[in-house]
Amino acid sequence: MRITLVGSRHFGVTTLNMLREHGVGIVRVVVADAEDRLAAAAKAAGIEVVVQANPKLVVASEIAPDTDLIITAHSHARIGKDALAAAKLGGIGYHPSLLPRHRGKAAVEWTIKEGDPIAGGTIYHLADRMDAGAIAAQDWCFVRKGETARELWERALAPLGLKLLADVIDYAKVHKALPSKPQDEQFATSAPSLS
Repeated sequence: MRITLVGSRHFGVTTLNMLREHGVGIVRVVVADAEDRLAAAAKAAGIEVVVQANPKLVVASEIAPDTDLIITAHSHARIGKDALAAAKLGGIGYHPSLLPRHRGKAAVEWTIKEGDPIAGGTIYHLADRMDAGAIAAQDWCFVRKGETARELWERALAPLGLKLLADVIDYAKVHKALPSKPQDEQFATSAPSLS
């Protein structure tokens, strides 16, 4: 399986490492910032790095030729329709909530702010609307009393994301397709930004 990884920061690096350990071919890493730690880790591993022309959008020319699957890991860029069409299986991303709950950039913060007793993570198909594609895999965890968003992310949600990504990749290797279940819009939340 040939993967183009689009991402940044620590979660991008841990995803890169998990994919390498999982025996899939990472043919290209796409980043918004050439100085990002994911770019450095990819270069150190001998993987081609491409810097997005537009930090908010990934286009087809930035996806490696013959990519089977695009994976996003801590990317805030939209993957364009042309880019998704350039990959045989399209693209998936990890969102640290039980989608459709807490769509958007501050999912973990909203989990804490809303006092949710349960949190979770979702591997979802990349689509036109942010965090709105079909669900490929989902799992949950309890939120500890008094836990901060960062503590919840580091303790449970980041490791859960890596596990779910690995599960979906294993499924795709065997079935040459991705699991897919539509999100139930009746449970969608739309929270204003936390700023």
